[in-house]
Amino acid sequence: MEMRYLDLGLSDYKEAYRVQREVADRVASGISENTLIITEHKSVITIGRTGSEKHVFKTEGIEVLNIDRGGDVTYHCPGQLVAYPIFRLENEAKDIHNFLRFLEEVGVNFLSKYGVHPETIPGLRGIWVKGAKIGSIGIGVKKWVTYHGMAININTDLTGFSFIKPCGIEGVKITSLEVLLKKRLDIEDAKRKLRESFEEVPLLAEAVCKG
Repeated sequence: MEMRYLDLGLSDYKEAYRVQREVADRVASGISENTLIITEHKSVITIGRTGSEKHVFKTEGIEVLNIDRGGDVTYHCPGQLVAYPIFRLENEAKDIHNFLRFLEEVGVNFLSKYGVHPETIPGLRGIWVKGAKIGSIGIGVKKWVTYHGMAININTDLTGFSFIKPCGIEGVKITSLEVLLKKRLDIEDAKRKLRESFEEVPLLAEAVCKG
């Protein structure tokens, strides 16, 4: 599949969202090809469509935003890679649950490149390692073009997750690659591996249109 890549570096959440919507409009109109946006965000707490402000315990000065993705509350900060696949779904690919499973498989493929053996848990969206959550997923779809996406903890300072009830799940544990591997990772190498995973997962050919 032809796919364009856009690396926003370390971005403000609102600015990255503006870019997402602009790209999504171009993809929907056929002006632009499917685009994978990768970024790190400055510290921010976001609450999805099914989320609750009651799941934010404190903010420590961190901005809190209500946004139009699926899911509950999560935390973004530097050291966490966020992937926004702006993909047009067509024909039999118009299956949002199938696309969410695709994103999970991309995350599993990515982590396996580090020798980590992640899992998915039935009934709980996201990517898990030994019962701890390392990747969160929540998307939006407009005119059958996807936006928002997935966040995977690489060298993430996990302190901010203690300010919230992540994904609205009681007692959930959060982890990162740095914690699992006991070393800091090269973030640029992680971006390359994540892009490769979007290309390698076979479901990609079924989940999105070509060209």
